[in-house]
Order: sequence, then structure tokens, then C-alpha cells
Amino acid sequence: MTIAADLKAFEQRLGHNFASPDLLRQALTHGSVASPRGDNQRLEFLGDRVLGLVMAEALLEADRSAAEGKLAPRYNALVRKETCADVARDIGLGDILKLGRSEMLSGGRRKDALLGDGMEAVIAAVYLDGGFAAARDIVLKLWGKRIDTVDADARDAKTTLQEVVQAKGTPPPTYSEVAREGPDHAPVFTVEAVLKTGERARAKAPSKRAAEQAAAAELLKVLSQ
Repeated sequence: MTIAADLKAFEQRLGHNFASPDLLRQALTHGSVASPRGDNQRLEFLGDRVLGLVMAEALLEADRSAAEGKLAPRYNALVRKETCADVARDIGLGDILKLGRSEMLSGGRRKDALLGDGMEAVIAAVYLDGGFAAARDIVLKLWGKRIDTVDADARDAKTTLQEVVQAKGTPPPTYSEVAREGPDHAPVFTVEAVLKTGERARAKAPSKRAAEQAAAAELLKVLSQ
């Protein structure tokens, strides 16, 4: 079966030529689309496990002396949905993700959850098409320097902020949405992080979760002054 030009271009960006193109088509089909080939939910489930194994193996190889307590946050940073979504953006996955009308209108091609799930599904498709070695090679290539520099991203800002304030005997910060701008398909959220001691900071981002992380990072800067 021939593969469409846009999928062939995606194969080149991905670095894997599919013997079974239908696997790739399924991996790029969101659950909001009724398709005889099925959607990518089951593949996403499998791809999450394949990604996890590749990353666990890579981290053990990269630092043979690291204890589990150091490996776990590195692992979590590499496999979390936001990281998968960033990798998906690097290879233009969102441009060819097949979505239902409602998801398209709500900006689904930019959503971390949809992009992350799609990336995991593609990993599963490579695994089923070419085996574990092929999937491992793709993951290691696409994640690239993220693996080498993961310590800088291993502890997210919200976790770090909570640890800092708890060490001072202060209650955890609260986060509240103070503004929402832009159209429904591309909103921008403003979130404020506040401590009981009065310190506060605001930040904007395309999702509430990202805005909370950004606000926490800004509040950490306030506390360090």
C-alpha cells in the first residue's frame, strides 16, 4: 500500500520507513475521529511503556552510580506528557494529526495532551513495525540532548517551590487563575501563585498547568532576592 506524501515526509522527519503504513496512520488518528482502522489510544498505552523502558535503560547507562532517588525525577522529566509534546512539535506531528472537528476547532494540534499521546502512539507503531531496537533508536535520536541535560529539568518549579516553603515551615502556595485571554481555540491563561507570607507572582501560558509552573518559577525568583 502506498503512503501519502505528507506521511512519507513525516517518516523522514521521524527516521523510520514503515513496512506497515497503516500502523502510522492509526498512530496519527485521534479518538475524536471515527476510523475503520481505529484510533491511537491503544497504541498510546503501549508506546508509554516502550518509552519508559528506553528511558530507564538510557538513564542507567548514562549514570552507573546514580541511586534510584536521583534517577526517578530524571525519568519522570523525560517521559512526562509535556516532554513528549515538545518532541512531537520538533517533528511536526501536530501538522498531520488526524482530529475530529471539535478538537480541530479547539486548537487540538497545539494541546500537550494530544501531541504527547500522539508521540507515544508513534513510538508504539515503530515498535510494532520494526521491533524494540528500532523504537529505541528513534527515541534516543528524538530525545537527544534532553537525556544529557535532564538534571536541569528533573524537578519542576511547583515541586521545588513547595519544598522550599515547607523547609521554612510555611504552608504550600496557592494557585489561582486571574485572567483568560484569546479565542477559545488558543487561550492564554494568567495564574497567580501566592504564599501565606504575602509573596506572590504571576505568569502567562497557553495552559493552566504551564501557567502554574511559570508562576511558581517567578515566585522562586522573588524568594531568592
